[in-house]
Parts: sequence; C-alpha cells; structure tokens
Amino acid sequence: MTRLENYLFFSIDQAWPNWLIVTLLAIDMIIRIVALGWIPHNRRPSVALGWLLAIFLIPYVGILAFLLLGSAKLPKRRRDKQVLVNDIFRDQTDDRAIIGDSAHMPEPLSTAAQLNFELGALPMTHGNAFDLQIDNHACMEAMADEIDAATRFVHFEFYIVAIDDTTRRLFESLLAAHERGVRVRILIDHLGSLGYPGYSDLVKRLNSSGVAWRRALPIRPWKGEYQRPDLRNHRKILVVDGEVAFTGSQNIIDRSYNKRRNLRKGFQWMDLSLKCSGPVVDELDAVFITDWYSETGELLDEASQGELRAPQNGGIQAQVVPSGPGFEDENNLRLFNHLIYNANRSVVVCSPYFVPDESLMHALTTEARSGVDVRLYVGETSDHWVTQRAQQSYYADLVRAGVRIFLYHAPTVLHSKFLMIDDEVSIIGSSNMDERSFAMNMEVTMFIVDKEFTQRMYDLEAQRYAPNSVELDAERWNDRPLLHKYVENVARLTSSLL
Repeated sequence: MTRLENYLFFSIDQAWPNWLIVTLLAIDMIIRIVALGWIPHNRRPSVALGWLLAIFLIPYVGILAFLLLGSAKLPKRRRDKQVLVNDIFRDQTDDRAIIGDSAHMPEPLSTAAQLNFELGALPMTHGNAFDLQIDNHACMEAMADEIDAATRFVHFEFYIVAIDDTTRRLFESLLAAHERGVRVRILIDHLGSLGYPGYSDLVKRLNSSGVAWRRALPIRPWKGEYQRPDLRNHRKILVVDGEVAFTGSQNIIDRSYNKRRNLRKGFQWMDLSLKCSGPVVDELDAVFITDWYSETGELLDEASQGELRAPQNGGIQAQVVPSGPGFEDENNLRLFNHLIYNANRSVVVCSPYFVPDESLMHALTTEARSGVDVRLYVGETSDHWVTQRAQQSYYADLVRAGVRIFLYHAPTVLHSKFLMIDDEVSIIGSSNMDERSFAMNMEVTMFIVDKEFTQRMYDLEAQRYAPNSVELDAERWNDRPLLHKYVENVARLTSSLL
C-alpha cells in the first residue's frame, strides 16, 4: 500500500522521505499537546472538551473552525471601549449600585442589583414606568408616534431590520425626523439582517437619505471590517429624546419575517416589549452610546452630560443589564441563576430558544425539586430546526425534576423572552436562555423589582400564554421514537462548541 489512511492532521505517503514524515508527525503531536493546554484556558470544561473532540476527530475542519470561531470575545480594542464607557457611567452614579431608597428590598434583590452593577456598570433606580407591548405591529406604530414627536435625538438599535408594508411608516418617521433636524442614529446588526426581504432596499434608502447609520459588527473583510462572524449584536433598543424608550424581544420586521417558508407555514412571531420612561431611558441610551462608540469611534455628548437623573423613591425600581462578548463575564446568566436560586414560590421562564448550560439547568431543577413551582414556556414550533432539537433533548430531565413545560401552539413562533420570580421580580429583554445569548450575543435585559408590575406579568401569562399552550405529557414524550432521541442528542452536542 503506497498510501496510508488519514493519520492525525494529514495523510502520509510512504514514498515521502523519512525526514518529512517525522517532521509532520512532530508538528501534528505539538499541535495536539498545545491544544490540550491552550483550549481549556478560561473555558467551561464542557466547551473545551467539545472543541478538543472536534479537533481530534475532525482534524482539518476542527482546527480551522477553532481558529475562526474559538474565541467568544470581541477584539480587545472593542472591549477597551466598553471599559472606558463603563468608567464614565460609574463616575456619573458615584459608584452606587442602587440609587435611592433600598431599605425595603429583600437581601437577594439588593445583592442582585450589586451583582449587575459590578458586571455592567448601570445602577438600579426608582422613578420608572413601563407599558407592556404585546403586539409587534402595534408596538412599531407606537415607536413611530414617539419618533414623530422627537425634537432632539433618536437612537435606534436592532438585530433584524427590513423595510416592508408593516415597518414602512416607522422608517418614514425616522427619515422625516432626520430631515427636520433631529439627530437620528441607527445601528443594525449586519449578519442578523442580511438576507431578509426588504433589507437591501432599506440600505439603499438609508444611504441616499444621509442619515447617520452603521452596520453593527460588520463582516466586510475587503473593507477591513471583521471579527468572529457569529458574535452578534442581538439588542433591541429605541430611545427618543432621552424621555421614552422601547426594548424587549421584538425586531423591526413584519411578524411573518417575510420569508416564503414562513408565509407558506403561516408562521407569525409573538413578542413582548416594553415602552419605558424614567431613569432607565438614560441607561438604555448608555448602552446605545457604548455600541455607537464601538462601531464609529465617536463618543456622543450624551455620555458626559452629568449625573444620572433618578429620584430617591417612587415609581418602579428597575435596572438595565447589558451583556455579551464585550464584557468579561456572562452578566445575564449570572443574574438569572442568582434570582432562580433565591426563589421561594415560583419561577416562570419564557424563551424561544432554550438550550441551557449546566449552571442554569442545575438552578431550575434544584428549585423544582425544592418544591418551587417552575414553569417553562417554549414554542411548539421554531424557525431553527437544530436549536429546537437541542432544546427538546432537555425536556425529559426537566420534567423528571418537576419542571412543568408548556408548548405554545403552532403556527405562532413564540419569541417573547421573560422571567418571573415569586411576586416581585420580572425580567424582560432580548436574551434567550441559551449559550449563544449568554456568551456570544450582545444582549440587553430589564431587571424590574415591583409587585404591581410583576402581577401584570402573571396576568399576561394567565390571559395570553397559558390558554394558548399545552402542557408537555411526560409519558408520551418519553415514548417518542428512538430516532428522535438520537437526533436531539446529536443536536445537543453543538451547544458545547462556544
């Protein structure tokens, strides 16, 4: 046999000189030894093991994939900008994690606010108000109304954006505001929006209008714009004049997302967003300012306009929690785990993509086994086939621990993202309960501490989510075909490669 089987990172031909074979074998062994000590650095063992398996079992593909995708952090220059802006905002808040009265707060909630501040530099404040936005299209109309009344500035930052019959009025409002002298700044995630019908038309309109806009995390190496391609800006933020803001799970596109497959299957996305007033508006604007600075190098004047305006008491207490690969830690995951472990009566999770890491899985199952009522809402259908199969691989373990799983009826694509703890805590934002949202996506989360608002959330669950969902039957689920279980477990493996 003149040619041996594939060995290590290359194929060996016996006709090669011995010195070449020895050299290649030595290089291969060095790569493996270095990988064993390098890849586990600052990675979860499961993640490191996933990459090592990929490198050892699929040599060429594995090592190239790791070099391309192995780091879940943005470039250092971007992280340095995040640190700079964090320091500015810390100075403006006198380094206080909670502004105003906090004596009434249970210790687990005050420590949660401190944790968020240590990780994300934005404090908890009084004096906020929130309106729940439960209809995608009505929410975009409300956004357009606020933009039509803008006099100073509009800051717009979303993951998926396209112009269509539903979004047209919103973009007309943005361009009209620009034409009357309002400072309009727009950030749109590059890969998130690329490929959706209406995006290319939107780019042409924005370019011709002269409005200030940028692609967030662009992948255009021919223009010197590149970073790990699957690190994305998944945030959804609109700030108008520093007086009102919107945030949540919603993208700026028709609820069908305009794709033929979605239209054929009757898919309609269901979201949950917030219309906000009070000090959290400035905090959401701080997140936009940071992202604008990272993309353009321009640090906006709003970043240095003095102390955060926040009363000592009154209104709703809330805190904005940014997270993502621009931070050193997984801010959102730490908050979720902290709150779940401190639950006494109930935990309600709604996540379209539920692929938990070990720590979140342990938190939920521990609370369920402790007698806490843990309810999980996920979609009966999904637009991500592999993610849904990975998600389904966790159902049996969750139900066995006592977690109740509710499947929202198809063809609605459940896209709302929220968490409720006991009778006082609500979390609403852009973050899914999966490792992508914890480690790779730039996300923004609203942490709300208020009994009346949380009751509104439970009412929403009872009126809109529970009646349109069916509880997973554990016995029937366990009897599903073996092939389904096999596919789910294979899909589950992909969650480790972060």
